[in-house]
Amino acid sequence: MTFDEIIDKKLWSVRYEGNFDNELYRLLDEWGDVELLYNFFPQHINDLSYFKVSSIDDAIQDTLDDRDELERVFLDSTTNIEELFRPLDNRVVRPNEMEKMKSRPEKRRHPSWLRVYAIRLSDGKYIITGGAIKLTKEMRDREHTRQELVKIDKVRNFLKDNQIFDDDSFVEYLEAI
Repeated sequence: MTFDEIIDKKLWSVRYEGNFDNELYRLLDEWGDVELLYNFFPQHINDLSYFKVSSIDDAIQDTLDDRDELERVFLDSTTNIEELFRPLDNRVVRPNEMEKMKSRPEKRRHPSWLRVYAIRLSDGKYIITGGAIKLTKEMRDREHTRQELVKIDKVRNFLKDNQIFDDDSFVEYLEAI
């Protein structure tokens, strides 16, 4: 696993071994792929009822709009990264270093189902580990979101195994490799 810098010493994204691109760029590509979305949403049409969306075309357009918003904020060097993420566990009030985090675009017609998952290194410093179209209340309810939990734990364990516990130790690790 390697780490691609997205925004100057504030935001990185994991590039898993064997993958062509890092997770942020992979997600943006997938969420912009209309054919992939036309395959995804019919399989999850019942999950869309929570969002009061019944049309596959509307679901795809909402996804494309939210994807564009995510791309705009995640690739803008003036973005306050700290404002983008919240703790993955809704019970956590004040996140610590190495906290599992999530981000989604601002509400429009309904809450967005796009999620970007990350690990918080310190204030304003994050590593993106993956993301998903989350249509259910719990991540464990669908296989594709369960896999995102596995990925975030894999990255967190990698960081711990390499004595990375905050932003400084992460930068030291990157300089040493």
